Amino acid sequence: MSKEVLKNLIDLIDEKNIDEIYQLLIKFIPEDQPFPDEIEAISRGRREVEAGEVENLEDIQWE
Repeated sequence: MSKEVLKNLIDLIDEKNIDEIYQLLIKFIPEDQPFPDEIEAISRGRREVEAGEVENLEDIQWE
């Protein structure tokens, strides 16, 4: 199947189903790969939460 055939099939979809088709198609688009420093920041954040080092927002006096 070519992209052109797929485009033509999409044109046949009823307007009320566009959102469902979009949600299905978007799952097949690859996401950007995180950078090593982003992976480390996520890991560090998880370790801090597990160790109880993260401040509970409800305990902060915002005023």
